[in-house]
Amino acid sequence: MQCDEDWEHEWGVTIDTLDKPGWSVRVDLEETDLEGREFPRQDIKRGKDDWVMARTADLAFHAACGSGNLTVALTLFRSWARRNAPEER
Repeated sequence: MQCDEDWEHEWGVTIDTLDKPGWSVRVDLEETDLEGREFPRQDIKRGKDDWVMARTADLAFHAACGSGNLTVALTLFRSWARRNAPEER
């Protein structure tokens, strides 16, 4: 867990709006178990307003999506994080 009264003051999760319209998501990976893990770029385009682009770069997971696709973008991150996180003991 990253919320340890230190990590979250320097890094975190940002969700912003785009003017397309849509959403942008950034999840900082620095000092997490996912630091250095690659999320291969994904471009999902199903329509003018139905799209998601996601990748890792600059020690972060980045996604941008159409206005109705925020859940899809967050689910991509969650699924990738679960597959790449070490087993809990």
